Amino acid sequence: MMNMIKGYRRPNGKIGIRNHLLIIPTVICANHVANRIQQAVPASVAIPHQHGCSQIGDDKDRTHNLLAGMGKNPNVGAVLLVSLGCEVIDAKILKKEIEETGKPVEWIDIQDVGGSIKAIQKGSEIVHSLFREIEKIPLEDVPLSELILGVKCGGSDATSGLCSNPALGKTADQLLKQGGTIVMGETTEIIGAEHLVAQKAVSEEVANKLYAYVENFEKEVERIGADMRGGNPSPGNIEGGLSTIEEKSLGCISKAGTAPLKDVLAFAEEIPGSGYYFMDSPGNDIECVSGMAAAGVHMVCFTTGRGTPTGNPIIPVIKITGNEITAAKMADNIDVDTSLVMKGKETTEEAGNRILETVIKTAQGELTKAEILGHQEFSISRISISL
Repeated sequence: MMNMIKGYRRPNGKIGIRNHLLIIPTVICANHVANRIQQAVPASVAIPHQHGCSQIGDDKDRTHNLLAGMGKNPNVGAVLLVSLGCEVIDAKILKKEIEETGKPVEWIDIQDVGGSIKAIQKGSEIVHSLFREIEKIPLEDVPLSELILGVKCGGSDATSGLCSNPALGKTADQLLKQGGTIVMGETTEIIGAEHLVAQKAVSEEVANKLYAYVENFEKEVERIGADMRGGNPSPGNIEGGLSTIEEKSLGCISKAGTAPLKDVLAFAEEIPGSGYYFMDSPGNDIECVSGMAAAGVHMVCFTTGRGTPTGNPIIPVIKITGNEITAAKMADNIDVDTSLVMKGKETTEEAGNRILETVIKTAQGELTKAEILGHQEFSISRISISL
């Protein structure tokens, strides 16, 4: 198996498998300007969102951390920040934090520049200049050991736990053996099987961190007087043959493979090294993938039985299914079909090898279906109320 990929070496030594020019609005009020600048320079990407104002405490911190993490992700070569000028997110602090990576970061303020039209004009000029700068960054051969892979499932059905997730677990094991990194998220979707994840922890401290995140989530659901059933498993999960959260969780956790759990990270916390990590995150597809991107993941392998088109603005998302009907109906969205395992015509190891081959090709520049179709979903999860 080939073990070299292609990467753009950043000033801080990290590699990116893409070379995006990212436009970050610091607040919802700057979304329109950011989008218009992106339209003026189609090679750039923007991440409009609904936050950045009327937030305090943990919510304000989460928005800041998500935006900073997206800018710091090594798949991003340069950044333009677009602020309004009166929001709670401090663009100056955000700029300084992203600049610590060594990549070029520019900032325009709509109120300071003199309104939307002038901001769009100035921002477009800056982005054109930044794009010419990052085009000069050479693409070099780098070892597979530098790859950070997120593993995620969504739109699950019975085939997810029987086929695609175990196959992805084989992929995870192979990548980890070569010195790479695996990040699994979805705190809501390990409930009922968290003890099995904790058993892999390298220490009691790491296991207790995992239990604490699960307990915090369960307490929050109890506090608001809600019943998680009906939301998880979702109606689609149930229609696809999943009966309980425990059944869903047992399938979910298999996608991380068999390696020891090195640590448990907060949502969007920067990944500190190689190995297998769990990241506290919602089960919501887009929110979880966004958190992984902000943590520094290079790409995500996303298993789905029912089918989902989810992508991301800065990281490739590989879609994997074990459902042959979904593979046929949603061929435009599915990258790897592992349904041969369900027919007994392929082993999970063989399917895992095919997934790894797709991972390597993607890390060498081949586009995923989500990238080809232009899927750039991005979302920041909320914790509390708006002011």
